[in-house]
Amino acid sequence: MNKTPELNHFLNKLEDSNIFYRLSKIRSEAIMVEVAVPGQRWEVEFLDDGTIEIEKFISDGEMYDATELEVIFKRFSD
Repeated sequence: MNKTPELNHFLNKLEDSNIFYRLSKIRSEAIMVEVAVPGQRWEVEFLDDGTIEIEKFISDGEMYDATELEVIFKRFSD
């Protein structure tokens, strides 16, 4: 099923609303639209079979200093 018109409509609506987005491709069967709004990041995937999957990452509003950078390496390095 071709979802290009639906994807294009969504992108046009984001642009008309001045909402920042970027396109990504992580899975072979989907195009991802990464949307950034204050305190949130959304991953909206348009799949080949016509489904749309949305994952939201919502901030708790807490800010950290540079010492927090080491957490990335401690928690996520092999």
